Amino acid sequence: MVNGLPWTDALLLGHAAMDRAHREFVDVVGAMTRCPDAALPARLRDFIAHAQAHFGEEDRAMAETAFPAAECHVDEHAAVLRSAHEVLERVGAGDVEIGREFVAELVRWFPSHVAQLDSALAHWQVKRRHGGAPVVVRRDLVRG
Repeated sequence: MVNGLPWTDALLLGHAAMDRAHREFVDVVGAMTRCPDAALPARLRDFIAHAQAHFGEEDRAMAETAFPAAECHVDEHAAVLRSAHEVLERVGAGDVEIGREFVAELVRWFPSHVAQLDSALAHWQVKRRHGGAPVVVRRDLVRG
């Protein structure tokens, strides 16, 4: 795992906008994983900007479509952003280790967030728009 959170087709949901945001999330977290300590504050700011846009899009979609499980999902987004701001402050004060721990926690957290909460949202949106479930081809999960 070069970047701590490699892209895998297991993260695909069959919702183009969410899939693009998730690929970007992996890239942003990867940049934090690989960067030298001196660059971590800048990479954390990049993460916060990405997360605000990414989570904001999902939060708006949940509100606009009356997604039944929105409260839990929105709360989780808010908790990650709160943590990111707190970590940025501490890293800025010299506590790089807390920044590295935060990145490791994002690597652990993201796949389960996608599999549980984001997949339900993608299914909800695709069903409302097209009347059926998303179609996903996961190339790296196909066994020959």
